[in-house]
Amino acid sequence: MATYKIGYLIGSLASASINRTLSTALIKLAPAELEFTEIPIRDLPLYNSDYDADFPAAGRALKAAIDASDGILFVSPEYNRSIPGALKNAIDWGSRPWGTNSFARKPTGIIGASPGGIGTAVMQSSMRSVLSFLDAPQLNSPEAYIQFSADVFTPDGEVTNEGTRTFLRHYMEEYSAFVQRVLAANAPGHIGDDDPGSRK
Repeated sequence: MATYKIGYLIGSLASASINRTLSTALIKLAPAELEFTEIPIRDLPLYNSDYDADFPAAGRALKAAIDASDGILFVSPEYNRSIPGALKNAIDWGSRPWGTNSFARKPTGIIGASPGGIGTAVMQSSMRSVLSFLDAPQLNSPEAYIQFSADVFTPDGEVTNEGTRTFLRHYMEEYSAFVQRVLAANAPGHIGDDDPGSRK
């Protein structure tokens, strides 16, 4: 069975982030063909174009990790009805310098947990606009807005509610199928495909 390398970014820098717990749960429930590696964002300085001529080590490592991934999964909270600053900063690093957008054609998924009832819906809407501009295909359905409860998610990522567990497993199965469809469509020689390097 083929395996697919999935890089995942956690939008919170907090050590006890509920979205880190969610990411652990997702990995446990994911199909066996997905192999996960966290892409860290903690050590990135704030992006500005002065770095474009000579990226720092953290920026080079981020881009290398994205480039090495078959797909990217964003697991993030919502801050002030938008994308957390650390995550948006990482996206800016990954898309620069101009002409070296590491997110282009990478199949992406967006999911997030919040104690609130709307479960990161507004953040995800903002993320979709950003990823559309970056030519990063997105899993549009199912949408996953998770209301986090300590009664449902254990600290080690076990999901105790059967309905939540079934939904998250289904989300990861759909994400796996989406990754495979996008990669097949972008494979060299696919009808309608242009030069894969032209979008990088």
